[in-house]
Amino acid sequence: MRSNKSLVITLLFISWVLTACAQDITDYQVQDYYTKTEVNIEMRDGVKLHTTIYSPKDTSKQYPILMQRTPYSSRPYGKDQFRSKIGPNEFLMKEGNIIVYQDVRGRWMSEGTYDNMRAYIPNKKGKEVDEASDTYDTIDWLVNNVNNNNGKVGIWGISYPGFYATYSLLDAHPALKAVSPQACIGDFFFDDFHHNGAYLLSYWRATAVFGYEKTQPTAESWYTFPELKTKDQYQFFLDAGPLSNLDAYYKEDNVFWTQLKEHPNYDEFWQKRGIIQHLKDIKPAVMVVGGLFDAEDLYGPFETYEKIEENSDTYNTMVFGPWSHGDWARTKKRQAIGNIYFGDDISLDFQKNIETSFFNHFLKGPANGETGLPEVKIFNTGTMQWDSFSEWPPKKAAKKTMYLSNSNLTDKPGAGSTEFISDPKKPVPYSEDIKMVFTPRKYMTDDQRFAARRPDVLVFETPVLDEDITLSGEILAKLKVATTGTAADWVVKVIDVYPPDAEDFEETQEYLKMSNYHMMVRSEVLRGRFRNDFSKPEPFVPNQKTDVTIKLQDVYHTFKKGHKIQVQVQSTWFPYIDLNPQTYVDNIFKAKASDFKKQTHSVYEDSAIEVFVLEK
Repeated sequence: MRSNKSLVITLLFISWVLTACAQDITDYQVQDYYTKTEVNIEMRDGVKLHTTIYSPKDTSKQYPILMQRTPYSSRPYGKDQFRSKIGPNEFLMKEGNIIVYQDVRGRWMSEGTYDNMRAYIPNKKGKEVDEASDTYDTIDWLVNNVNNNNGKVGIWGISYPGFYATYSLLDAHPALKAVSPQACIGDFFFDDFHHNGAYLLSYWRATAVFGYEKTQPTAESWYTFPELKTKDQYQFFLDAGPLSNLDAYYKEDNVFWTQLKEHPNYDEFWQKRGIIQHLKDIKPAVMVVGGLFDAEDLYGPFETYEKIEENSDTYNTMVFGPWSHGDWARTKKRQAIGNIYFGDDISLDFQKNIETSFFNHFLKGPANGETGLPEVKIFNTGTMQWDSFSEWPPKKAAKKTMYLSNSNLTDKPGAGSTEFISDPKKPVPYSEDIKMVFTPRKYMTDDQRFAARRPDVLVFETPVLDEDITLSGEILAKLKVATTGTAADWVVKVIDVYPPDAEDFEETQEYLKMSNYHMMVRSEVLRGRFRNDFSKPEPFVPNQKTDVTIKLQDVYHTFKKGHKIQVQVQSTWFPYIDLNPQTYVDNIFKAKASDFKKQTHSVYEDSAIEVFVLEK
């Protein structure tokens, strides 16, 4: 039987992922304006999916259907139990839409077997099913059975529901007119649980949510979270040692933990679960939404927009704001990530003037693509303002190369190298905060001075800038490295160094000052064994100069006059990612304590950072 503590943790987790709402709408009661029904919709293979329908009580007109499919529960269950907020935002809720939530196959009150990131089946035959067919069958039932619908359907979702939103674009039902994948997972080898092959240890606790299977529909959680008895995440994982020791918390009945361990490489198991490669010939209108400081799903939104843009002739736009995971669905007055304040009512403005406009145009309006919205709306996280572009990256962005030479970022490469010792027993923390979290968030803008002052972190920076420099688009770190070992991770961080006279924000932590603050703008890791092929790991040759190229996700940031651009290079980032033994083993999930060795790494001065600078 579940403990009360586990139940509380489960409910908090669901609330955090599902509602993403920081402020209740106290003057509006959903039950006063909507009628709630619960149905079990039969799919083509006979499996029934639990579906909750909120229909406006005003039946004098027809409404479009706005739907979210989720693995996180369509609760509360029961015809007399209502959510405090329904739909993507309060504006779409208050103006009237038919709002639908569905538990996906194998989750909560739905029948069937759950498959984490279920693979898409092109050219399905007979009763073959995937999330595309489940979405199609659900829409078909809704438009034919729900009263007062206008025959048009929109889908939205954040995070995992964002993945299901993307999935709806494949083999889309003719009634599906508008889809907004938000913080959408694109591929579990690059989102959430891995980054470029490195396992994200910081997501380990969330494995409980996805790894335990249920045998029948249930309104209660069937999984429990590990009891760790500590609030110090860094120390817990350091004391735990090799990943294999974590088997003490997840047994073989946790299917996802077993899958992670059995598939350490980008093999067919992961490849077929990716959805990005299938985004071709998309028909519905699309608005991709992401947070520029989303620690969980940054790869997915950028790749989703780019692949649809490349391979489809449809209305396709993207919106990226100064948000962490799901911030745009909240209504907090002051928008801040960690210590950095970006402005007031940023999320509310998005909900009212962008998200609502998008859905209304295609579901209630002319649906001719003349939405009045830009192709690309993106927030400059340095100037703290929105900008619009007709394409991404912008046409006026010119490539610039900066070399990592003698602690400087320079226009010319050097001839030497810089060494540092990487010790798995004393890894570089990803945050100074002492905490235990499901998934990390605020570190995406955290002050990096603590790391810059460590001997196992290399620092390269420009002189104080005498004019603004705006980076727009992806960043490529083209490292030239060597190691005395046969394995290594490589972490690159791009940082905005504030001037000495920078003033504190209301959100600045008490022990910090914005004076000389090292704001992380973008960061990424590559597990070195995957430097040539994510499917075919290979060891390093000790002491041999080797190319390691890391793609950092896109940025839009102005380094202002008086600031400095800094790059940090390191090899541990704990416990955001797991520890690399630094001696090659076939499967790090099976590494022994004796495999973990201190090694000396070298970064050569012809290593470079390639960026795109927006021309004035």
